[in-house]
Amino acid sequence: MAVTSDNFFRHMDDFFNYRQDIYEISPQTVKSNRVDLDLFKNFIYSQNLRTIDGPAVIDFQYYLKKQRQNCGASINRKLFTLRSYGNFFKLYDLPCADALPFYDVLKIRSGYRNRPCALTPKQVRLLLESIDTHTILGIRDYAVYAMMYQLGLRVGEVHDLNLADLDFKKCKINVIGKGRKPRTLHLNDELIDILSQYIAVRERFLNSWLTPALFISKKGNRLAIRTMEDNLKKILLYIPFEVSFNISCHTLRHSMASHLNDNNVDILVIQSILGHSSTRSTEPYIHPSQDSIRKAMEKLPGIKLVKELIRNGELNLRFQKPFRPKRE
Repeated sequence: MAVTSDNFFRHMDDFFNYRQDIYEISPQTVKSNRVDLDLFKNFIYSQNLRTIDGPAVIDFQYYLKKQRQNCGASINRKLFTLRSYGNFFKLYDLPCADALPFYDVLKIRSGYRNRPCALTPKQVRLLLESIDTHTILGIRDYAVYAMMYQLGLRVGEVHDLNLADLDFKKCKINVIGKGRKPRTLHLNDELIDILSQYIAVRERFLNSWLTPALFISKKGNRLAIRTMEDNLKKILLYIPFEVSFNISCHTLRHSMASHLNDNNVDILVIQSILGHSSTRSTEPYIHPSQDSIRKAMEKLPGIKLVKELIRNGELNLRFQKPFRPKRE
């Protein structure tokens, strides 16, 4: 006996409250889960499906793949949300919870995805220099993107920062990462100077004394994630970047990790800075520069041997003689 559609969607708010209160998941994750469940709900009701069964889930997969053109990873994420919701049904001993089909759906094999690319140090410098620091908003934005790059912060982590998290005397800042994991990062002299300039003008923002947030919008609210993303896009419109990938706030985090790697910083140190629980999570963030790849290739024993033979005159290289057809 299958679960009816009305009964299935009746407990969504209880599910989200449970996830937030017990597992303390981030608001962004709750938002993604809600989007996934709302999408499934709209599909079920648009198709006049009265029960949540195997055929309904298969039809939903077809809908995601054919009509919405979702990739395998995106479909898997939506099905994972449905599976989590199904587990909640089981915990609550709701009728027919064992009949939910989400556990039988195979994970879709995703193709090889291109890693999010990194900017070069010159491009990062060009990006920061293009920000107009003669305005209050420009000083704020410069501090925001400088922190994202120099500390490798996620945009959500910058959004959650409070004034109390800064400690200029000890040159430290406290950050709350994914899963509410805290970490403490070092502030160098340059970043302290940048943040000091921003804090000096922070009081000129509307109602700045009413919020503990480090970064404030011009309306006096905590600076929104969407605003940080949109402001970066506006800045990029005036920079002659020639890159083959989309640049976002997260690109600055990838760039920082890649530049540390190019400077031979140990991956365990990079992992600690980024707040990852495993180096497997850190590896996709590392994009060796072409110069680093060239230097590594030149260290190959075979290349060293060929160079030595040429240097000693033991190997003479010449161009192939031009081809001349035989006369008949």
